[in-house]
Amino acid sequence: MINWSPGWRDEIWSALDQNYDLIVIGGGITGGGIFLEAVRAGFRTLLLEANDFASGTSSRSSKLVHGGFRYLRNGQIGITYHSVRERERLLHEGRGLINQIGFIIASYKRDRIPMWALGLGLTLYDLFAFKWSHKYYPAEKLLDLCPNLNSEDLIGGYRFLDALTDDARLVLRTIKEGVRRGGYALNYARVERILHSRSGKVVGVVVRDMASANNYEEKPVHAKAVINATGAWVDELFEEENHPGTFPVKRIPRIRRLRGSHLVFSAEKLPLTRAISIWHPKDKRPVFTFPWEGVTLVGTTDVDYRKKMETDPAISPEEVAYLLQVVNFSFPSLNLIEADIQSTFSGIRSVVDTGKKDPSKESREHLFLYNDGLLTVIGGKLTTFHLIAHQALNLLKRKIPEFHGIDNQPPVTSPPDLKLLIDTPLQTREAIRLIGRYGQDSRQLVELATHSELLPIEKSGNLWAEIRWAAKYEGILHLEDLLLRRVRIGNILPGGGLSVIDQVKSIVQEELNWDNNRWTSEVTSYKNLLAKSFSIIG
Repeated sequence: MINWSPGWRDEIWSALDQNYDLIVIGGGITGGGIFLEAVRAGFRTLLLEANDFASGTSSRSSKLVHGGFRYLRNGQIGITYHSVRERERLLHEGRGLINQIGFIIASYKRDRIPMWALGLGLTLYDLFAFKWSHKYYPAEKLLDLCPNLNSEDLIGGYRFLDALTDDARLVLRTIKEGVRRGGYALNYARVERILHSRSGKVVGVVVRDMASANNYEEKPVHAKAVINATGAWVDELFEEENHPGTFPVKRIPRIRRLRGSHLVFSAEKLPLTRAISIWHPKDKRPVFTFPWEGVTLVGTTDVDYRKKMETDPAISPEEVAYLLQVVNFSFPSLNLIEADIQSTFSGIRSVVDTGKKDPSKESREHLFLYNDGLLTVIGGKLTTFHLIAHQALNLLKRKIPEFHGIDNQPPVTSPPDLKLLIDTPLQTREAIRLIGRYGQDSRQLVELATHSELLPIEKSGNLWAEIRWAAKYEGILHLEDLLLRRVRIGNILPGGGLSVIDQVKSIVQEELNWDNNRWTSEVTSYKNLLAKSFSIIG
């Protein structure tokens, strides 16, 4: 099955009674990466996601594919090295989807880290990448690069290179490549419990279809092994596993859930051509401000999240004030206020809790826990998803003799070849962007589009053709799937893209056969979600 075309859910649901080699629980970047690597290795693999693909943290990250320069400050050399190496690999193989961006670290007299220490850290950062990219700028030269930057007590700073991505599209691209190679991936399919043999070995799961078409039907699915890659939800599956009447599993390390929130400004309100990193004047945490997909993002926070887990968390008023404070410290001449904030988004990440008072000092290293057929992935970063996938499958290879033939292949296959779109109306930049996001599907995407659909959606980088393609071939069940993850106009355009909702309606109703009642219901739910989780009212 190459695409999630009409009837795809019924086809996958009817195939669940076969025996799989591997079931991956979690449709974020970690689960998607493991899924693709397992399919490449020749395993019959099923990926199950309780909500939509990338609906959790993997569409609400900071969008940075980076080495984590700030981790060096905490002595986390290993994670920084591996992240830098993976960043370089992704830049090479994911052109159009992972793009290089210049970063500036500005230094002020009141900052705790002296200039020489920044230079030493960036030297190490560049050595990890096997290239020299950083350069020192005195205050006056730094202001030439960023005229709006606060000049008071500015000493100078460094310019270096990192990378950005569309995180949700990276997840979709990864999962779709696995599907193209013969894997099965199902969204809105929640794992209710783990299945065990009489001896206690994990032999599969019970999955519930959360799509109304199957009336929340449950099915048992069997496999040689199961991987729990549910991120911030990782210990909830263990809680389910340890209730009376089931085989108890090893207790996982204590998980610390952290909420990271961001502000979104229009490029007119906060114009930047490169990323700016400033130590927050309140607590000296690094906060980034950078251009992304035609808007400007500010983030992230790092606060403990102690509520019941939810897919759609919201920013708090305290986080809004915290981020707005650093914006006005960094760019005082812009006089930005709360009313200038276009939207917000928040994600929840999990780290191993070592009891540190400052959440930002907890390690972002990942680790694995194996329990007789069940492998759990704990922690990790977007940048290292391919490394995590490779390590997870090699661990299973040692535990389960039938698992073999695992090679370290590229994290993103089919790098952009402009010949795919050489005779289309697209400009080179648009072609690179489209191929990066859709790979081999990009040619068919353009061929299905009318001439007017090859135009951008207002000021976003998305084309109208992407709306049609996503509705037709990318597993859309709800309007939010389309506007917040398949394309990003819900994050990029003012009002979550509601200004173009009538044009979206004409395409969606044609491709998904939604009647007016269904459409009205979807729009209402989408508006409620925007108000709850993507506004400044936490």
